[in-house]
Amino acid sequence: MKELDKPGRDPRAEFEIFSFDEGVNKVEDLKPGMVLPGIVTNVTKFGAFVDVGVHQDGLVHISELSNEFVSDPAEVVKVSQKVEVRVVEVDFNRNRISLSMKDENTKPVRRKVQRKRKNPRVIWLLN
Repeated sequence: MKELDKPGRDPRAEFEIFSFDEGVNKVEDLKPGMVLPGIVTNVTKFGAFVDVGVHQDGLVHISELSNEFVSDPAEVVKVSQKVEVRVVEVDFNRNRISLSMKDENTKPVRRKVQRKRKNPRVIWLLN
């Protein structure tokens, strides 16, 4: 009722304006290395699909979501999130777009995996 007392005011939270790259309208406009704004449309076990303004969503594979190891893409991105992606490859025949969210300027973080060693000594007991 309070909001009805104030005509002409919008009670919703602030709206953030988003726009796709103006020069990219078709898959043919995409070139490897281009950095584009996009919106995450779906998150799966193997990555995330991102709309970059062409009529085909691109895939950011789980290995391309971050410079650090990612076990679950849902921990990094969510549906409707605004992201910046880099075009890795465009397959015109199969109409597929490969994207990356990795930062090119930073080196990948590699975690050292501690492996359990088996006992290197073998003792033979002979009677």
